[in-house]
Amino acid sequence: MNNEKIYKMPFSKIYPMYLAKAEKKGRTKKEVDEIIYWLTGYDESTFYKQIDRNVDIETFFNEAPGFNEKTILITGVICGIRIEDIAEPLMKKIRYLDKLTDELAKGRSMEKILRK
Repeated sequence: MNNEKIYKMPFSKIYPMYLAKAEKKGRTKKEVDEIIYWLTGYDESTFYKQIDRNVDIETFFNEAPGFNEKTILITGVICGIRIEDIAEPLMKKIRYLDKLTDELAKGRSMEKILRK
């Protein structure tokens, strides 16, 4: 699947996949939401408005109130690609969320996931 197709997928269709991944490993929806809020600057109200509007992934990330400045601390490999080497800004934001969700599913503490 090329990036343009990924970017046009509704975030509301991707969000349940993040939840399922975390919940399968005993983590909670609250934790997934906390990660999304931390990463994007959305709060509960603005986040669920985006879900209700059925915005695509590109719009979801482009309309994010503000990406956390600590995202530079998110490093490593996701989907076989080193995050630090991703040049395309939107794909990098998507992979940040993928990486943080992976860390949650692997049992990492929220304090470490949120780079405190």
